[in-house]
Amino acid sequence: MKRAKARAVEKQLVEVRRSSRVANLPTPVYKEVKVVVDREMRPRRYSTNRHRDLSNRVYASDEARDDATARAEALESGLGSSYPTMVKPMLQSHVTGGFWLGLPKYFCSKNLPKRDDIVTLIDEDEDECEVIYLAEKRGLSGGWRGFAIDHGLGDGDALAFQLIRPKTLKVYIIRVERAE
Repeated sequence: MKRAKARAVEKQLVEVRRSSRVANLPTPVYKEVKVVVDREMRPRRYSTNRHRDLSNRVYASDEARDDATARAEALESGLGSSYPTMVKPMLQSHVTGGFWLGLPKYFCSKNLPKRDDIVTLIDEDEDECEVIYLAEKRGLSGGWRGFAIDHGLGDGDALAFQLIRPKTLKVYIIRVERAE
């Protein structure tokens, strides 16, 4: 039995036919571009458990939540108007479970970066925490979990944010008064 010899196929580069309208333009490049987020941009301090024990959640009453928000708004008005400010009441999804903090569109579009970036949160003790700001979703993601846990944030607490520098927010924490 004779084996057939493999034929050598000659390959050549051929100019793609184009209309006269685009013939003088550079050849398009259809290479897929993959965006790589630097590993250092993702601050993580805590391991994630797939099965979280959420039985110890404490929920704030509507009255206590409203009181904390009112106190945060009073603090915000006392900060002056030289720097942009906003108040954000905490929900369970902000401080347990999901750990995602969505921010108001008006504040983000005027004061925060137009692209994903790292934002620094500074608490009242001048401790800094870097978090990832997702511009398209207008919220704080990676690093927010660590900030919430480190500061013992709970449902009903209210935060007053003040932009003190580009990509730097001073955070004032107003605790909800819990009934015991």
